[in-house]
Amino acid sequence: MNKAELIDAIAAGSGLTKADSKRALDAFIGATTKALRKGDRVALVGFGSFSVAKREARKGRNPQTGKEIMIPAKKVVKFKPGAELSNVVK
Repeated sequence: MNKAELIDAIAAGSGLTKADSKRALDAFIGATTKALRKGDRVALVGFGSFSVAKREARKGRNPQTGKEIMIPAKKVVKFKPGAELSNVVK
């Protein structure tokens, strides 16, 4: 499902117009991005939670040459599904 399909599904499920659904989705994405940028955790009960984790620097290999390289440390976004979502997907 891409963003346009998600907007259509939100509109169909909520009775909102597609334009209102797009604004709602964009507001959710913006608020989530802002919270994660500050290092906060975004938890949606039953669905899951988004958080930021620090990945340490590590050694890796260039797959083309086999040469060892150093991969720098960085922050990554993690998603942990909630129990309800996990049960539905099983």
